[in-house]
Amino acid sequence: MNVHQQTDCPIEDCRAQLARILTSADFQATDRERRFLRYVVDETLAGRSNLIKAYSIAVEVFDRDTSFDPQADPIVRVAAGQLRRALERYYLTAGLADPILISIPKGGYAVMFSPRGTRGPVAEEPVYANAYERSRPRPPSKRRLIAAVAMLLVAVTALGSWSYSFRLAPRKPELPHLLVEWFDDMGGSDETAALARGLTQEIVGQLSKFKDIVVVQPLGQVEPDVGYVVAGSVDMLDESFRFRVRMLNRADGSVLWAHSYDGTTRVPDLLKVQSDIAADVATSLAQAYGAIFEADAKRVVPGAPNDRAAYFCTLSYYSYRAGFDPEALPSVRSCLEKAAERFPGYATAWALLSLIYIDEVRFRYPFDSAGSSPLIDRALAAAARAVELEPTNVRALQAQMIALYFNGEIDAAMRVGSRGMTINPNDTVFLGEYGYRLALSGKWAEGCPLVEEARKRNPGPVAYYEVGLAVCAYFSGDLRQAVVWVRKANVRGNALYHVIAAAIFAEGGHAADAEVERAWLMQYEPALVTNVRHEALLRFGRSEDAERFLGSLRKAGLDFSD
Repeated sequence: MNVHQQTDCPIEDCRAQLARILTSADFQATDRERRFLRYVVDETLAGRSNLIKAYSIAVEVFDRDTSFDPQADPIVRVAAGQLRRALERYYLTAGLADPILISIPKGGYAVMFSPRGTRGPVAEEPVYANAYERSRPRPPSKRRLIAAVAMLLVAVTALGSWSYSFRLAPRKPELPHLLVEWFDDMGGSDETAALARGLTQEIVGQLSKFKDIVVVQPLGQVEPDVGYVVAGSVDMLDESFRFRVRMLNRADGSVLWAHSYDGTTRVPDLLKVQSDIAADVATSLAQAYGAIFEADAKRVVPGAPNDRAAYFCTLSYYSYRAGFDPEALPSVRSCLEKAAERFPGYATAWALLSLIYIDEVRFRYPFDSAGSSPLIDRALAAAARAVELEPTNVRALQAQMIALYFNGEIDAAMRVGSRGMTINPNDTVFLGEYGYRLALSGKWAEGCPLVEEARKRNPGPVAYYEVGLAVCAYFSGDLRQAVVWVRKANVRGNALYHVIAAAIFAEGGHAADAEVERAWLMQYEPALVTNVRHEALLRFGRSEDAERFLGSLRKAGLDFSD
């Protein structure tokens, strides 16, 4: 087989790309996997890709003897899966701008080399859409969300090459399929068998409330679309039991998440214990930023098929939202609009599109009523479409709740929020947003504990919740704690963060810190300062709360129109 069947790139460029990967600290592969990669690259570039088999790799790379049987020993298949994931992680981080993409397509071990455009030098004076974009700091975040934000860029790039055919428009894209196996009875008694069966059914019920996964159970035949498997076992001792559960990648059997739970078998408590365990398992796996999100984020690759690209598009929204990166917003919006166009029955795409429209309203300074009204109307329409498609989709209800709130229909927004909480109280993203809206509408005592619970249970946008808790502490009169929360939050590129920090520092007696925030706002967002009264009234449901907050901004030395 000629090497040009695998690549249009010059051989020396392909070898340079291999060296770039192997010398990178971000290529997280073992020595054996590195030898594996070098071997299959060398063989492919030498024109011998048709000779690359599991047997040859085992003998040449893994030092197996000539009696090696690939059917009995899966070492090559497992190592290939690990190597593919290592390459995907590399291209989502350090290799994001590399000129050549090296991949090992499933079904074989020959390498593919795909040239792609490199990034040009950054202009000394880039053009930004607004002062907010111009002012945000550029150092990369050190939080775990780096990979997710990088994934966003790749996902959006993949969407750019979509080609549409509307003759057969499916309702939804390909979603993650999660197989929940019947949990093992380790005790061999009727009691443990009943407990194992009850936990299985309870977890299936809780997982099914999350609408962006497909939950299946064994039916006696192979489930071809399943990507993840939940398995577990139950042990019993006296009046207590231990439940061990794990989520695996079905492709290679690797464990992606695992946990153990202890509970009592006393009849009055047993049903609640089962329900609590099932709720925690479902939240840990299926919530935004949960185990399935983390696993799927690592699977995003350029050139994904249309149905996968649409699902990856929703992941890109969550990555954008985790860091509130305004530079990513236009790409995510375009991505979601394409997803909704391609899959008009995909409720989540419509819901996230609604949320993007609202973000364009609340992060545009100064507030422009002429430009914002059409966006709010679009947000309301997209949310209504999402709810119409799936009335029990809490992301759709979240979008409708927030769109109504920013349209001034606060009571209606709270009714929608209450309905969403009834449907799925384990969706922590919804929990946090409902808590925020309750608190800002004036029901601080009801909303703030929900924000705190979301912060504890959701591994995603922690700083978003920390800012919310700073505002909660401010309105409860605990200024010391408000200062603690606002210092802890890491969203210094967000102009509203600086407004909140200025008010809290001024009210808490930290004059020097308040002056730093005032100076930042006057340098980067003077229009926001001038119009801050309108911004406060847009967000606070009660005018007395807005006036109290504005009074603290005056103490910070901000001069704005009354």
